[in-house]
Amino acid sequence: MYPYIANGEQDKKSMLEAIGAENMDELFKDIPKEVRLNRELSINKSSSEIEVTKNMRELASKNKSIDDYICFLGAGSYDHYIPSVIKHLTSRSEFYTAYTPYQPEISQGTLQGLFEFQSMICELTGMDVSNVSMYDGTTAASEAAILATQATRRKKVLVSNTVNPETRRVLATYLKFRDIDYVEIKQTEGVTDAEELKALLDKDVAAVLVQSPNFFGIIEDVKSIGEAIHKNKSLLIMSVDPISLGILKSPGELGADIAIGEGQALGGNISFGGPCLGFMTVTSKLMRKMPGRIVGETTDVDGKRGFVLTLQAREQHIRREKATSNICSDQTLNSIAAAIYLSTMGKKGIREVAEQCLNKSHYAFEKLVESGKCKPLFKDKPFFKEFSVTLNEDIEKVNKALLKQNMLGGYNIEKAYAEYKNSMLLCVTEKRNKEEIDALVKAMEVI
Repeated sequence: MYPYIANGEQDKKSMLEAIGAENMDELFKDIPKEVRLNRELSINKSSSEIEVTKNMRELASKNKSIDDYICFLGAGSYDHYIPSVIKHLTSRSEFYTAYTPYQPEISQGTLQGLFEFQSMICELTGMDVSNVSMYDGTTAASEAAILATQATRRKKVLVSNTVNPETRRVLATYLKFRDIDYVEIKQTEGVTDAEELKALLDKDVAAVLVQSPNFFGIIEDVKSIGEAIHKNKSLLIMSVDPISLGILKSPGELGADIAIGEGQALGGNISFGGPCLGFMTVTSKLMRKMPGRIVGETTDVDGKRGFVLTLQAREQHIRREKATSNICSDQTLNSIAAAIYLSTMGKKGIREVAEQCLNKSHYAFEKLVESGKCKPLFKDKPFFKEFSVTLNEDIEKVNKALLKQNMLGGYNIEKAYAEYKNSMLLCVTEKRNKEEIDALVKAMEVI
């Protein structure tokens, strides 16, 4: 009767007898007849493995990826090179089947991988403590804001308008249902308006969230902003691009209390939007309020090095009223991938990637402006790997034309900032070469 259920007739008969039902209709008699399907499901007949494989390949070929196009699109997900060793190691069953390492004595490999991730993220951000990651950069920002309100016992969070629009939307939703005031600081010429920030600071402000490099790609003057924030006894939350920290001052050096960000650039695929990896680091005084888990190093009874879950500030492990978050999982496999990426690249490798992003993006910017077809959206602003330009054409039309030339164009800024019409956010990573950048410039001239 139901061929998609792998039970034989005798199996069905035995189960029906066990519950005292004569047939399947009697089993579902409580469901009104008018809402029953009363026909077989519209699914294809069974196929051979060869046929299924062929069909799946045909379906998959309808999608195009960054392997098929030259990518100049960023705005939160980035086309960085992923060393081949990451796929080989993360494909090992002991990693990709791992969940919460509840029993440390049989989870030493996973725990060590996560301990190394924490250690390297702390070194990269210049902060004291890292957790074992969050779902993504947006939820990391939300959890950071909640942590700040609990640590300061204040109920207002200021967020710069230059923070990624997706992050701001998720953050506003999180805070709304926690009765925390969400207030945006306007931006002037692509950066946080420092004067308005200072004017908005009051005794109710728990924290201020600033992104640098910000959504427009511009490097913010976090040092001076931070001084005003700390003078108000509020916390400074910095959202950062981890690759940029290969050459820029770290959040720790700039006085941040909490540093968060999206870690997809650390060996993660774009994959049509996920999975991602959120990282969160804090100063030591905020450690016990951090959501998620912290892996610690210890020694066993024989004096051998070992690893355990040292802190677990979620309600599954501690009293509900003491929990800082109900986050019930993390991105363990993605964290291990990031740890493999960071250890494979090393300090020199991360710095080289950052320098290539910086140099190639500035080359692209200069060539596009020289062509006369693009103008800087913001004048004389330092940027890392993304920059904003204006054109005389509709951005959607430009991107469609670029797509025909096998290029993924930039993000249409007007989607998030209505005041910036015909403006495009372009990204250039270490994967782009001179020929590809020159091809973009030539294509833009023709368009």
